[in-house]
Amino acid sequence: MNVPEAKYIWLDGRLIPWADATTHLMTHSLHYGTAVFEGIRGYASGGELYVFRLLDHMRRLEASARIYGFPMRYRPEDLVSATLELLRADELHEDVYIRPLSYLGYGTIGLVFSEVEPHVAVIAFPYGKYFHKEGVNLMISTWRRICQEATPPAAKVSGHYVNSVLAKMEALKHGFDDALMLDSNGYLSEGTGENVFIVRDGALITPPSSAGILEGITRDTIIRLAKEEGIPVEVRDVARHELYLSDEVFLAGTAAEITPVLSVDGRPIGGGAPGPLTSRVKVLYESVVRGRDPRHPEWRTPVYVRGS
Repeated sequence: MNVPEAKYIWLDGRLIPWADATTHLMTHSLHYGTAVFEGIRGYASGGELYVFRLLDHMRRLEASARIYGFPMRYRPEDLVSATLELLRADELHEDVYIRPLSYLGYGTIGLVFSEVEPHVAVIAFPYGKYFHKEGVNLMISTWRRICQEATPPAAKVSGHYVNSVLAKMEALKHGFDDALMLDSNGYLSEGTGENVFIVRDGALITPPSSAGILEGITRDTIIRLAKEEGIPVEVRDVARHELYLSDEVFLAGTAAEITPVLSVDGRPIGGGAPGPLTSRVKVLYESVVRGRDPRHPEWRTPVYVRGS
């Protein structure tokens, strides 16, 4: 989808008009992918805008930078404050997408970044659905998911996403909505930007961190809520053929939220429609992020704080 412009972007401690938030062509991160980022959603509900698991996302941003040894100019708590400042300045009251980005700027043509100045931006804009369909049809990509022996998948680094771009473009070329990737051992890893769950015999099953996944915050949310609901959860390796035998499959991610999978490699999943457990998880997740379900108030950061 095209990005709708907002009024401002928060950059290195200042609110910059959207059109003025630019960077030099010799920016280190542009050449080498040396940036870490997050995707965060804010949900409008009852006259308030709630940002979902904001501090958790900013802590993961810091962790991604630490894994690679990138410098971070701001603490997670500082970036929480920056995000709220930006949303209020932009006067955003509808559902939004938020993109914090810590990148390495102008300074060298070489790979070494120790002398390169770091920058941090927070961008926010109105955002609706990532998939505009009731469910999606996926293929298993011929491209394998990046492995921890080569580059750490646990870090959300911009350079990693060329792997996802290859898989996504391959899927679209072949008439699918998106792709799933296997790890270097042939087990299920994740989608191009989402974690994946399968349902077998009433249990939710999702691949472990050793399968090269990014440990998603939405994934963690679903696991925790499922356990509270008494739904069995297994974190284990998933063989490719298990996808075809699954009762249900769904994607989980900040952008994708909970997206049912209707088929994989042309094979219908279950009855070829969203299954009952997927539908239950989807309703539960939507209720929690919008505050209709009062559980976990610590996950929802109010932007405007009604009555203040």
